[in-house]
Amino acid sequence: MSIKNMEFFEDCIIVFVSQLLFFAGGWWFFVKQLFKNYEIRHISVQLIFSVTFALSITMFELIIFEILGVLESSSRYFHWRLGLTLLLLMVIAVIPLYIFYSIVHSITFVSEKWVRIITMSCWLAFLYGLWRIGDPFPLLSVSHGIFTIEQGVSRIGVIGVTVMAVLSGFGAVNCPYQSMTYFIRPVSQIDIITLERRLLLTVDMLTNKKKRMALEKHRRNKTHQTKTGLWNILSSAVNRVDVGGESNQLRMEIDGLEELLRHIFLEVNYLKNMQERQKWSKTLQGRYFNVIGHFFSVYCLWKILICTANIIFDRVGKKDPVTRGFEIAVHWCGFDIDLAFWNQHISFLLVGCIVVTSIRGLLLTLTKFFYRISSSKSSNIIVLILAQIMGMYFCSSVLLMRMNMPAEYRVIITQVLGNLHFNFYHRWFDVIFLVSALSTIIVLYLSQKPTNYGHSSLQ
Repeated sequence: MSIKNMEFFEDCIIVFVSQLLFFAGGWWFFVKQLFKNYEIRHISVQLIFSVTFALSITMFELIIFEILGVLESSSRYFHWRLGLTLLLLMVIAVIPLYIFYSIVHSITFVSEKWVRIITMSCWLAFLYGLWRIGDPFPLLSVSHGIFTIEQGVSRIGVIGVTVMAVLSGFGAVNCPYQSMTYFIRPVSQIDIITLERRLLLTVDMLTNKKKRMALEKHRRNKTHQTKTGLWNILSSAVNRVDVGGESNQLRMEIDGLEELLRHIFLEVNYLKNMQERQKWSKTLQGRYFNVIGHFFSVYCLWKILICTANIIFDRVGKKDPVTRGFEIAVHWCGFDIDLAFWNQHISFLLVGCIVVTSIRGLLLTLTKFFYRISSSKSSNIIVLILAQIMGMYFCSSVLLMRMNMPAEYRVIITQVLGNLHFNFYHRWFDVIFLVSALSTIIVLYLSQKPTNYGHSSLQ
């Protein structure tokens, strides 16, 4: 018993030290990436984000430990249960409560005595909505208990898998679009100069019409002040009708020119971005990403076809890619290989690549999203929302990554997550991925259609 206790204590130290490193990584990302342009930040928000990041990465660490056989089996099971419980506590209780409190507290007309009451009401409504998510989907029944890991993961999994599928569908299409030279519109410096001249001419026309509008208004006010008497009042009323019609016509022309100016400005900005992409594509990095873009374009087409086939034929893969590849190599190609040895090592490399790309992709997406919509006042609330998304994303990644692992490594994950309908989450991912990918293709296609604002501005 003392030896087992000592081994368990050593395993706890290993996991705790790794979590400290992950916490430090989340802290560094928060300070150096998200909030590098903001001075105002709350230490509590920073702690919540870093803790959520550490717990999320721990899920991936335990998967890798499972493949490599690091830690004792019962110890891994304990840390799986503890990590999932703490992560669910963060995304179901701590983060939503803090988000609602921050939003309600920022409303000026809400008094302090009502802040906590409204916050608790919003959180209870959130819990009710989270529970009701299970109604239209084949999730667990109430017989498993309301306050269990299975119930929490089953409902968080629906939201997290949806977020994963949307991001994956968008990334699978947008990555080759941004990387391949095929999608770069050829732009010359003459095109940009010509459009900039039309932009300046439109600005001059708009300025002249606004000056004319201001002069008419000033003349009308001056004439109205000098005229007296009944006849003058009647003639002034007639003149106001005429001038009013001319003012309305000027206002319509000004509105049209302002809209046209906005479109031409966007077109100039688009052409300059394309010109920068042209220069970048000729560099070594641009050529490298062009090759990667071709690879991802093939992957995107293959994934769309596979998702379509899975939805039509209602099928879910039963074997992971590594096991299926070894079966083809052994039974069809006749290779004599050590299945146990290579299965473990290749599974480790595959899961490692998935972990790295998932973490990197999500953090890049969160950073871009944060910079687009954040401000000095809303930045803390947005970070809490991003932490909520991150926790649900990584919690759901465990559900989907299970299919990429050989059967012998899935056992402990199945034991921890309980009797979940894993096939449902894979089918749901396929549906949302397909919708997201096709929607992205349509949006990018429409955005690529040429515009004629510059040519029509002076018609």
